[in-house]
Amino acid sequence: MFQNQRIALIIPVLDEEQTIGAVVTAVDRTVVDQVLVVDNDSADNTARVAREAGATVLSEPRQGYGSACLTGIAAAPDADVLVFCDGDGSDDPREIPLLLRALTDPDTDISTNTSTGTSTGADLVIGSRTRGRAEPGALTPVQELGNWLTCTLVRLFWGVRYTDLGPFRAVTRAGLNRLAMADPDFGWTIEMQVKAAQRGLRIQEIPVACRVRRGGHSKVSGTVLGSYHAGRRILGYVFEAKARDLLG
Repeated sequence: MFQNQRIALIIPVLDEEQTIGAVVTAVDRTVVDQVLVVDNDSADNTARVAREAGATVLSEPRQGYGSACLTGIAAAPDADVLVFCDGDGSDDPREIPLLLRALTDPDTDISTNTSTGTSTGADLVIGSRTRGRAEPGALTPVQELGNWLTCTLVRLFWGVRYTDLGPFRAVTRAGLNRLAMADPDFGWTIEMQVKAAQRGLRIQEIPVACRVRRGGHSKVSGTVLGSYHAGRRILGYVFEAKARDLLG
């Protein structure tokens, strides 16, 4: 537990047998109560490797990043805080305590530019790869451009200054309940950040490490088609959300 709160880590995976074992074993189990690896219909031995490393493995055959995250959430009904990270080794699980401390420590709420030094702290913490230590090649030029463009639109539309859409993040149960997450695919991360801005959640962003994936291949940034589909979905969600705001 962390400060008397039950912590669940959710790791969506698809064909990550080369990396998932090291990711799971790097988690500090004195801090994280549940490690839930959600196998999103892998064709390799991802599930077996994750289970042998000590994770609870869930199966979600409906492919889609958001679908896997939703399955993980459903399996952790008692968690006070839910942490999300990738299973390819690009996120460093040893930094999970940094995210958790940011939920309670005084800092700047990026949605209001005011101190979060209250008893309740932040609702959502985003691990920013662009503010942190990125290994050369960890972020492709397409990812960097997409981050900049999307974050600029969110700032213009809702006044919240994000710097990244990275997958490494922590959210309180109360905050998550207010978000009513639903996107089954690539729109998951931007849905969370847009809804947090719209619904007035207390948001913090902290620098985190960004590493080159430790094995396998990316299903999004590693291919032109994957990058296109992800970018279209992410930007489409932003414009759709703004249109709904304008239409009431």
